[in-house]
Amino acid sequence: MITEIGIVAGEIWHFLDQREEVGLKELIEGIDRPRDNVLMSLGWLAREGHVILVQIDKDYRISLRKYV
Repeated sequence: MITEIGIVAGEIWHFLDQREEVGLKELIEGIDRPRDNVLMSLGWLAREGHVILVQIDKDYRISLRKYV
C-alpha cells in the first residue's frame, strides 16, 4: 500500500505542476485513482510540506508549494 501511495503522490505532483491551483473534486477526477488513495497521497504530500491546502467553505483548494 505504501508503494501505491507514493505512486499516486507522484501523479498528484505532476497534475498540480501543470496547473496553478485546483479543487479537491477536480484533483480526484483528474488523477483517476480511487478517492481514498488520492486522499492518503495528498495527506502525505501535505505532511511533507509539498502542497498547500486552503479550505474555502466545504471545499479545499490545492496547489504545489513553490520553492525559490
